Parts: sequence; C-alpha cells; structure tokens
Amino acid sequence: MSDEGKQLEIVSDQDVVRVRQLVRTVSVAVKLSLVDQTKLVTAASELARNTLVYGGGGSAEVATVNNGRRQGIRIVFADQGPGIADLDLALTDGYTTGGGLGLGLSGARRLVDEFDIVTDVGQGTTITITKWCR
Repeated sequence: MSDEGKQLEIVSDQDVVRVRQLVRTVSVAVKLSLVDQTKLVTAASELARNTLVYGGGGSAEVATVNNGRRQGIRIVFADQGPGIADLDLALTDGYTTGGGLGLGLSGARRLVDEFDIVTDVGQGTTITITKWCR
C-alpha cells in the first residue's frame, strides 16, 4: 500500500539536485534515521545521475509506502535509454563507466533495503528502491 507519489522529470543536473532534495524532505517526513536518510539520498542521487547520464534522461517517482508494520519510501527511476547490456557486470562491486559517485549500481543496492532492476537493451531501464524505517 502506498501514498500518491511525486514524479520528477530528470533531464538536467538541476533535476538530479531536485530529486535529492525531495528524497531528503520525504525521508525526514517518514522519520527515517539520519543514517538511513543519508543512505537513501546517496543511493537516489547515484541512480538519478545514472538515469540522466546513461539513460538519456527519464523520471523518478518518490512515494511513501506502508507494509502494515512500518513506513518507508519507494523510489522508481525509469528511462527509455539503451538499457544495460550486461546486468551482472553492471552490478559487480567496483564496476564503473565513470562519472557518478563511483558507487555504481552495486553501491546503491547496498544502501537500501529493497532493490529491483528491470532492463531491456534498446527499451530502457527501471530501478525500484525501498528504504524502511527501523
């Protein structure tokens, strides 16, 4: 079950900053710990940048979620870019094609509680992350 999310377009560096600010605001609202806020904002920043740089732009939808026991935040990053040809390689620790925070997908995955990626070459990529309140 989730609340209505807020969708932001990602077409410029300024949009990456806006995603980061929105994630920080929502993280505070659902009372994530400061450590978890930082982890989620960092992961969101990396994934927003990837959406812009590798996906050619796209969107991020930020929503609060509740699983009946606790609240959290779910963020869906989507692009219509080239997709990820070798997902296993892209999820390998230390793999980078340069540019981002150097975290890569594997680093972003470690920072959140749930991480799901769907990608098709030539069709784009959708990454869904969730961070739950402790």
